[in-house]
Amino acid sequence: MFHRSERLLLRPIWPEDWHGLLGGIADEGVVRNLAAVPWPYDESHAREFAGRAFDPLYPTFLAARAADAEVIGCIGLAPVRRGRDCGVELGYWIARRYWGQGFATEAGHAVLDIARVLGHGTVESSHFLDNPASGKVLRKLGFEPTGQVVLRHSCARGQEVEAAEYRLRLDEADSVTQRAA
Repeated sequence: MFHRSERLLLRPIWPEDWHGLLGGIADEGVVRNLAAVPWPYDESHAREFAGRAFDPLYPTFLAARAADAEVIGCIGLAPVRRGRDCGVELGYWIARRYWGQGFATEAGHAVLDIARVLGHGTVESSHFLDNPASGKVLRKLGFEPTGQVVLRHSCARGQEVEAAEYRLRLDEADSVTQRAA
């Protein structure tokens, strides 16, 4: 699956992308904000990630600048289990040199559009409390805080870290967008 936004191309991750992934994520400031990524992050981790098969119902995308194909990060949807319920979670990272330029928000809007097409009704996400910039991105995307702060394991930090949880009901987001149009 491919998607083109104003400045980005979102596309599948291929095994030969490992080098571009490594160049963006091998930064402790990036990795410490992610739950499932180890630190230090090395070539073997990048090769393993780039070689994974991804579920089309829960796509993961390489985010590249459309102008020059420079890798700026990754974004995707993942299944999440809460008791007997199964939902979908949005996760992303952006290379430090691209922080503060609106790429996370742009990529997020694109992936939420894809989530709608795939039939997902609600999307969840979270951010570690010491990463308020990610909370700002989630709010720009229309996510609302659930009011829940939970402990999530951070592989990079090797410990549980407080995280604020967010939720976006896509059908409600659509109706708000339609009313504003």
